[in-house]
Amino acid sequence: MRKKFVIAGIVLVASVVGYGGWRWWTEWQFLQSTDDAYVAADVSVISPKVEGYLKQVLVENNQAVKKGDVLFVIDDSDFVAKLAQSEAAVATEDAAVATYVSRLDLQQAMIAQAQAALQSAEADLVRTQQDYKRYAALMTTDFASRQRYEQAQADARKAEAEAQRGRAALSAAQSQYAVLESQRREEEARRQQARANLRLTKNDFDNTVIRAPMSGVAGNRAGQIGQYVKAGTVLLSLVPLPRVYVTANFKETQLTRMRPGQRAEIAVDAYPDHPLVGKVESFAPGSGAEFSLLPPDNATGNFTKIVQRVPVRIKLPRGGPLAHLLRPGLSVTVTIDTRDKGEAVAADGIVGAAEAKPASGQPAPAQ
Repeated sequence: MRKKFVIAGIVLVASVVGYGGWRWWTEWQFLQSTDDAYVAADVSVISPKVEGYLKQVLVENNQAVKKGDVLFVIDDSDFVAKLAQSEAAVATEDAAVATYVSRLDLQQAMIAQAQAALQSAEADLVRTQQDYKRYAALMTTDFASRQRYEQAQADARKAEAEAQRGRAALSAAQSQYAVLESQRREEEARRQQARANLRLTKNDFDNTVIRAPMSGVAGNRAGQIGQYVKAGTVLLSLVPLPRVYVTANFKETQLTRMRPGQRAEIAVDAYPDHPLVGKVESFAPGSGAEFSLLPPDNATGNFTKIVQRVPVRIKLPRGGPLAHLLRPGLSVTVTIDTRDKGEAVAADGIVGAAEAKPASGQPAPAQ
């Protein structure tokens, strides 16, 4: 009887070992698991762009908000005054530009007047020069008196001087027009600057109302009514629930056959009876140590090799019983089945479909 129990025990142990070996060969050796994993989300930190006293706080902790909802209101009395000041500056520059436009129109009329005076002087010059030539010719034959000849000569010189004065007046009027045009452009530049300042003032005025940049749940509220805040002061954290994902920190030795797109089983510690099925979405561009505050310096004499961990992002299903229950920071356990074909990175860096498994049933080696 004892021999039968021994034989039965040997058979049972052999069966268990055989079954375990078969499961390891066909399944368990391809499963990579880690409990260094947590639920994460792209949390948005709400901060003001202007400084002032908080006049209204319209959100509470754990309150769901929608994109565009008003969260905080900063006292805008100073910004209203600055806005009126900027608007007055723009009105002043508009009036200055309009004044220069009127002066340019007036100067254009003066140029036209100077041109007309010059044409009259040149016509008088032509007449007097012709009279002078005629009297000069008559003087040689004694048909004209010397007095009349000298009078014609003087009139010609006087007309020439008048023509020169007309040319100078026209040149001065044209130069004055160029000066006024340059001053007008300078005033237009000042007006553009005033308008830009007005836009900045309007932006500051609009920024006194702080709105939600996305839908989510408010948490870690720090802003209180009457508090004086500056630009960049942390007022609130906005968590975009239920858009969460899992960050699993796998050892570097576990990444050999991992590929984006592989199936990931997720067990949430808070909800052990509701396992989730996700998908490997991406890998971090470096190990966690590389992005720490003080990265390790391995170029030292006292070197100890430590297995590094690489964050792996796991995409969660949008629906399901835990869609609205998961919160960033919850602990999970992630198990990835590396038998899945998933996606592999080609030699040129483009993500595409992985190569087929070898005929032996072993997964394709890492590329």
